[in-house]
Amino acid sequence: MHDRVDLLLVLAVDASASISAEEARMQQRGYQRALPHPQVLDAIASGPLGAIAIATVAWAGLGFQKLVLPWTRIADRRDAEAWGDALATAWLPVPDEAASEAFPNGSLTCISRGIDFSRRLFAQAAWDAPRRVIDVSGDGPNNEGPPVEEARDRAVAAGITVNGLAVEGDPEVERVLGPGARLADYYRDAVIGGPGAFVEVADSIRDFGHAIRRKLILEIAAGPDAGGAA
Repeated sequence: MHDRVDLLLVLAVDASASISAEEARMQQRGYQRALPHPQVLDAIASGPLGAIAIATVAWAGLGFQKLVLPWTRIADRRDAEAWGDALATAWLPVPDEAASEAFPNGSLTCISRGIDFSRRLFAQAAWDAPRRVIDVSGDGPNNEGPPVEEARDRAVAAGITVNGLAVEGDPEVERVLGPGARLADYYRDAVIGGPGAFVEVADSIRDFGHAIRRKLILEIAAGPDAGGAA
């Protein structure tokens, strides 16, 4: 049955100017290498239908949310590698674009609009699924726009689980949240929600590849009670 998959997953990736061009490339490589990884493919194959669908979103400030790749069905290595090839040619804006009119408010972080944009994408999916998840990754707190808790709550009310990948190491986190603050704690309090919601931590952007692989395995292999019901 190709009209259903085990999981609908939106990868909502921070593309604000706090992410340098090098860091953006590291994120890209992290996703490209993670999806075809044998452990991730095993997690996909372990589902009742043996397939998931992924949409990829870039978000930054209040005025920028972008669908990087539309909904794509992933069932095997060929699908995963083709998705990675497509990602390489449609990847996130780099910082010089963040300063242009095409990338408004690029230096600010509006997680709330990123979640709202991602939530609306589920209505466009060509497949039904028993679980729907938004995977928010970023290196800073919400510092522009509506409260992120409100967007999180709207997603949860729609039957969507919001998970987080917190990339530690940006000094802006302590400036905004206070001395000793950790982004992972902020994500746990304000960003994630829904059945089985969790935060994966990357100690730095260099750990992103390993962290996203761990996160994908957990998200994909979760049972039907761990994500939002469609």
